[in-house]
Amino acid sequence: MKIKKLEISHKKFDINLKFYFFLKFLLKASLSNNQVHQLLEKYTLYKKLDYQVIIEFLMEFINSIKSIKKQKTMQDILNEIYTSIDLKLFIFSLKLYLIKDLLLEEAKLKYSLDVSKLEELEPLSLEYDKITTYTPYSTRVNGALLSLIFFEKLENGETNFISADSEEFIKKLSSLAIALKHYGLEANQIFMLMFSESINQSIISDSGSNYEDRILSVLLSIGIDKNKIKKIHDKNDTSTEFDFFFELENKTYGIGAKRTLRERYKQFIKTSQMSYIDVMIEITLGIDLTEEKVKSIRKHDVYLFVSDEVYNSYDYLKDIKGVFSVKDLNLQTLYNLGKGLK
Repeated sequence: MKIKKLEISHKKFDINLKFYFFLKFLLKASLSNNQVHQLLEKYTLYKKLDYQVIIEFLMEFINSIKSIKKQKTMQDILNEIYTSIDLKLFIFSLKLYLIKDLLLEEAKLKYSLDVSKLEELEPLSLEYDKITTYTPYSTRVNGALLSLIFFEKLENGETNFISADSEEFIKKLSSLAIALKHYGLEANQIFMLMFSESINQSIISDSGSNYEDRILSVLLSIGIDKNKIKKIHDKNDTSTEFDFFFELENKTYGIGAKRTLRERYKQFIKTSQMSYIDVMIEITLGIDLTEEKVKSIRKHDVYLFVSDEVYNSYDYLKDIKGVFSVKDLNLQTLYNLGKGLK
């Protein structure tokens, strides 16, 4: 069975390519909202004239901008306007440039709401981890869906989704969107190429990478002196790094912090056979633990702390000595481990 040949007409490709070019270069120019408003005002004043005359007035304003970088970038844009349709496309791009930040803030609101939930959660819980892992992605998804809804409304001529003060602006934007769609413009798809880049730049994208920070916050909260915590490589096995190393009552503690262990726990086991550290601990969520892994870890006197949700879900974790819920991570437990009590 053959897949039917997919074809995009040159006309459709060209207008969408130019639209992306305009959006990218506007982003590069970093015009202020006031500068965009002045360009739009110039266009409004002279829009009944020939498009080439309008470009001259726009270029006149561009040349008055003090920033040489902005001048050059905007000149590059205006030099790519060859027809009246190109000019309409440019004006459409300018208006979307203004809207972009509003959509971006709306998309990030989901991020802010998710982060606010963290205040009520334990830093080493699965629920906390889920939020920190998925929040950056949820912001991108939220942004994509908001953009889709926005352009659907524009192309359907709907303008009742915004404040009364902005309705006239949206009406004109909607008219432009409808007119340009007839020429093959796929505004949402192309806008999203640029918009997703803006989202990526504006949010923390290291999903799940703050697990060590969360463990550090717990260690500090139970009374470990921050100035006494180090990140070191084991002296006898330099391939192993302890994310947290400190001393309590003349006992040394080395902690490995990994959200998921996979096969990395084997390296820690190898180190335990060579290291002079008194207490070796692995802190992990526990979502990929098996009974066999746990027994293997404990067989080599490495203590294991897992998220409370996982700890309470499996009886074998409670039955194996030296395995704890992260809720039991406190000074007394550490002192006990230093004394060899399990």
